[in-house]
Amino acid sequence: MARKQAADFEQRRDAILEQAARLYAAQGFLGASIADLARACKTSKSLIYHYYPSKEDILFDVMHSHVRALLDAAERVTAEALAPTTKLHALTQEFMRLYVGAAARHKVLLNELARLPPKRREAVVQVQRRLIAIVEELLVEIRPTLAKRMSRPAVMLYFGMINWTHTWLDPRGPTAPERIATLAATLFLDGLAKGEIG
Repeated sequence: MARKQAADFEQRRDAILEQAARLYAAQGFLGASIADLARACKTSKSLIYHYYPSKEDILFDVMHSHVRALLDAAERVTAEALAPTTKLHALTQEFMRLYVGAAARHKVLLNELARLPPKRREAVVQVQRRLIAIVEELLVEIRPTLAKRMSRPAVMLYFGMINWTHTWLDPRGPTAPERIATLAATLFLDGLAKGEIG
């Protein structure tokens, strides 16, 4: 008879992922063992393995859950009946909220993607590609001349503005993440409006 899943199974997995993200962000994937993770979770290695068969499975879920949350936000915002520039502002706010709430996961994604086995890495990259495509389509809607040859550089510049905020932005500092998101979207849209593109 199959063992019945505990009612709080998903919550416990999420707690393991959160601790793993912090550990991998601080020590690197190769520098952190399952024993280290068990200590951080105040549990046993065997219980960690009950929730995750391998260390690579944990790394995949740390990354995939993060990019999936970003993609879900992008799909939700772009489906709304809003002006394209308003969508970009709303999208930037959502991205910044997710970056602040998952700074460790974001750092792991940026630094440890190559540690995943090829099929798992491709699954994460496919979500990233879809995310980039959604924002690229939105930028072309805002500035149609981008479609000629500049839409991909433009979307990468956009993400370049916000992807590294986890390295310097203190969410409890004098400037709220929401204001940083507004500034980033405004600077980008102003530059898009004034730039010599085409």
